[in-house]
Amino acid sequence: MREDASKGAMILIPTILCGGAGSRLWPVSRALHPKPFMRLADGQSLLQKAFLRGARQEGAAEVLTVTNRELVFQTRDEFREVNETGLPATLLLEPFGRGTAAAVAAAALHVRRAHGGEAVMLVLPADHLITDARAFAEAVRAAARLAIAGRLVTFGIRPSAPETGYGYIEADGTDVVRFVEKPSAAVAREYVASGRFLWNSGMFCHTADTMLEEMRALCPDILAGVERCLERSQPMHRDAANEIELEAESFARVPETSIDYAVMEKSRRVSVVACDIGWSDIGAWPAVGDLVEADADGNRVEGTAVLHGVTRCYIRGSERVVGAVGVDNLVIVDTPDALLVAHRDRAQEVRSIYDKLRSQGHEAHRLHRTVHRPWGTYTVVEEGPGFKIKRIEVKPGASLSLQMHRHRSEHWVVVSGTASVVNGERDLTIEANQSTFIPAGNRHRLQNAAAVPLVIIEVQSGPYLGEDDIVRFDDKYGRVKAMGSG
Repeated sequence: MREDASKGAMILIPTILCGGAGSRLWPVSRALHPKPFMRLADGQSLLQKAFLRGARQEGAAEVLTVTNRELVFQTRDEFREVNETGLPATLLLEPFGRGTAAAVAAAALHVRRAHGGEAVMLVLPADHLITDARAFAEAVRAAARLAIAGRLVTFGIRPSAPETGYGYIEADGTDVVRFVEKPSAAVAREYVASGRFLWNSGMFCHTADTMLEEMRALCPDILAGVERCLERSQPMHRDAANEIELEAESFARVPETSIDYAVMEKSRRVSVVACDIGWSDIGAWPAVGDLVEADADGNRVEGTAVLHGVTRCYIRGSERVVGAVGVDNLVIVDTPDALLVAHRDRAQEVRSIYDKLRSQGHEAHRLHRTVHRPWGTYTVVEEGPGFKIKRIEVKPGASLSLQMHRHRSEHWVVVSGTASVVNGERDLTIEANQSTFIPAGNRHRLQNAAAVPLVIIEVQSGPYLGEDDIVRFDDKYGRVKAMGSG
């Protein structure tokens, strides 16, 4: 690892790749609330665990995250909750996904510019789970030594079963013989019996220079496209985080593919560290269920469930009681606006439900009933022809944009806290049990100037209540397009 001459400290840059929709974990995972934001039983999200996993490694100087720009505020909130040491954090914001090759190229170029080409990158998917922190730290140290020697290092998981849902790595010591796509059950059994194969974890370790040298040799079009994009992308600093929003027009020209296909499967400089670290990619609901202790009937339950004659089921409730009678080997996941019932053996096919909702344009593939915004959250309580009722919670010190709606009027009732309101030409202070009415066409803004959360009930009425009926005049978060609800 490159050393800081003044401190003699190792330079390690944990690099989190936070992309994809996690469609096999619908209805909890959605396009604008994807799998990395899913909370586990201990209250932490997979993304928070990835942040801590990287931040706690020896020599970690900065946590770099590549994610979609629509997830920037939620990502910053997630990190703020767990970044107790104030470790520097940088977000590379993609306008849309172009595959992990483009993401790694952008990350490596940033690391070389910010920390030098010899800095070691630890590339971590945002949606995996590792339960043995000590074994992982040992694996990272071993991988870093190989990375310093100019190797591209992947982490291979010693298989515990002939899984068909993972790719495999054939290894000879630390040398990679070949990468293999997801095999059939028979082939997977042969792989495990041979002792030569490891699961491909999708985690990597390398210096910035080594990766960039291999990309220049093996996929120069991808690297050149990302270099052009970064030249047009302006960095900014906001709320203790550095952000670089990748310029959309040039990023769209970058070829889309995975880092595995573009580099790892072709390079002759690839090594592997075999490890037992309690790894799971949490790829489908049975893997989530396995994190919950089973009862005497083999059922694993989160939330409140009343069961009669039920065996081997995973049940995840939220606000409602889930009742089940006489069923076996099912996955039942209940959210406020969607319910999933699936056979455990076909849980991988849940993505077909997500895909059908997306093709139909149904909002249940994109959003939950509770939606995160940079200033807080809103929850749709009820809606019907000509009306919509929302619960809005504004974070201390936050404010919605100065805006106008063309088609709807709004009634605001303060439930708790104190609201500072712009309503047309009036500036108002509204406290609990007080309200204001905002006619269509009025400029208005809602602000929480207090140190406690502000909660209001908003009742919308009008002929059109779509989230795109918003005209912004001023916005502290730099949003220029309609996003709905402030």
